[in-house]
Amino acid sequence: MRVALFLTCVNDTLYPDTGRAVVKLLTRLGVEVDFPSGQSCCGQAHYNTGYRHEAEPLARHFSDVFREYEAIVTPSGSCGAMVRELYPRLGERARDEGRGDGLARTLAPVVPKTYELTEFLVDVLGVTDVGAYYPHTVTYHPTCHGLRGLGLGDRPRRLLRAVKGLELVELPGAEECCGFGGTFALKNAEVSAAMGADKVRNAESTGAEVLCAADNSCLMHIGGTMSRLRTGMRPVHIAEILASTEEEPTA
Repeated sequence: MRVALFLTCVNDTLYPDTGRAVVKLLTRLGVEVDFPSGQSCCGQAHYNTGYRHEAEPLARHFSDVFREYEAIVTPSGSCGAMVRELYPRLGERARDEGRGDGLARTLAPVVPKTYELTEFLVDVLGVTDVGAYYPHTVTYHPTCHGLRGLGLGDRPRRLLRAVKGLELVELPGAEECCGFGGTFALKNAEVSAAMGADKVRNAESTGAEVLCAADNSCLMHIGGTMSRLRTGMRPVHIAEILASTEEEPTA
C-alpha cells in the first residue's frame, strides 16, 4: 500500500521526530510511505480564526498535492478533522454563496481517505499489536479533535495496551479539554492556563512517567505546563511510542 504522510505545520516546525516515527512504524508494517514536498498548511488555523475564504486556497492546494494517493496519514487529530469535517463545510459554504460546486468537487477526493494515524492502523491495516516495546508507565489524553471530531474512541488505547512493557493507567477527567484550542490559548490565556494546570494535576495523580496523546499541539501546551510546574513527567506522541522496539528503543 502506498500512502502519503501529511506531517502538518506544527510537527514539521517543532516535532520532526514524530514524522520520522510515523515513517519508521508504517514501513515496519509493510506500508510504502511518501512525503510530498509540496505539502503546506491545511488551513485549520485560518478557518478556526474566522478567515474562511483565506483557508480555501490552502484546502485546494492540499487536494492538489494528496489526491492521487491511496490514503493520507497524519499524526494530528486536529488537522485530520480539518480535512474530514471542515473541508466539506468549505465546499457547502462556497455553494451557498453562489460560487458553484467547484470547491466541493476539488476537495471531495481527499476527504474520505484522510486518516489520523491510530485509525489508519486499526481501521485500514487492521492491527493493534504493531510490535512495539516501551517499558514505561503511560497515561493517555484523548484530544478534543480526535475524541469529538474524528471519533477515535478506544483505538489509541487498544494500540497502547498491546505495547510490550507498557503499563497504561487511566487519566482522571480524560475527556476534559487541555485548554490549548489553537488561538483560544492566545485569546483566553488565563482560562487556557487554568485548564492546562487541571490536566497536568490529573496526569500527575496517576503516577505515570509519560503523558501520551495523538496530537503534538496539545502536547506542546501540556508539556509547557508540566515544565512550569516542574512535574518530571514527559509528553510523548503516540507515534513515538508505537515506533519504539526492543532493538531500537526510544527514550
